[in-house]
Amino acid sequence: MKAAILIDLTKCIGCEACVMACKEINSLPKDTKTDRLSAENWTVVERRKGVNIRRQCMHCENPACASACPVGALVKSPEGPVIYAEEKCMGCRYCMVACPFQVPKYEWDNPLPKVQKCVMCYEKCVKVGKEPACASACPTGATVFGDREKLIGEAYQRIAKDPNRYVKHIYGIKEAGGTSVLYLSPIAFAELGFPHSVQDEAYPELTWKVLSKIPNIVSGGGAVLFGVWWIINRRIRLEEENSQRKARKEEDRLMGE
Repeated sequence: MKAAILIDLTKCIGCEACVMACKEINSLPKDTKTDRLSAENWTVVERRKGVNIRRQCMHCENPACASACPVGALVKSPEGPVIYAEEKCMGCRYCMVACPFQVPKYEWDNPLPKVQKCVMCYEKCVKVGKEPACASACPTGATVFGDREKLIGEAYQRIAKDPNRYVKHIYGIKEAGGTSVLYLSPIAFAELGFPHSVQDEAYPELTWKVLSKIPNIVSGGGAVLFGVWWIINRRIRLEEENSQRKARKEEDRLMGE
């Protein structure tokens, strides 16, 4: 099973049971404000246009954060969640720059800071066949856990059954190459603050299109840099030779006196 979460914003009542369940299972501080994602808030519930919006890591199918991480601290697990190995993290924060959804957060106030984000309760739940704490705690069925393909089918059925209730789009099917967190909404996602500029192609693939051209750039640039290096070093050698000649002339003059 390719694990995923379907969040139906028409069913969310803003009770924040998911927020408290997340904090409980991940031992996160419970006395912090929960209106924005942070190193201490891995899932939050915002309210816009009269809609309660639960936000968390999107767990991309081909995650940009994992692609950008030079030490493999972020990995897409076989089951679906994008997990984090803090012992590998060197704090470069490339993942924060790479993420098109601006999810990973940094512990700026911690003397030994780490990057923090939702891991879909991978070790404690998903890996052992259980649903994440947020899905278990949701009292209205706004958060549903299951196989990604089956959840996509369920989402399409809900739209077809009640077309006036939903916009005809499942957010996460194509965005950033597809995500393991899917959304249904009563109004346009752009109006709810979802990134509307996110491309459908996976971001690591977009990066590769640029990187694949680098060998030609490097070979050409390398020739230019070598030429600059040769010129600079030639000037240095000429200056040294001139200095040596002047020193010998001065020495000869002094000996002649």
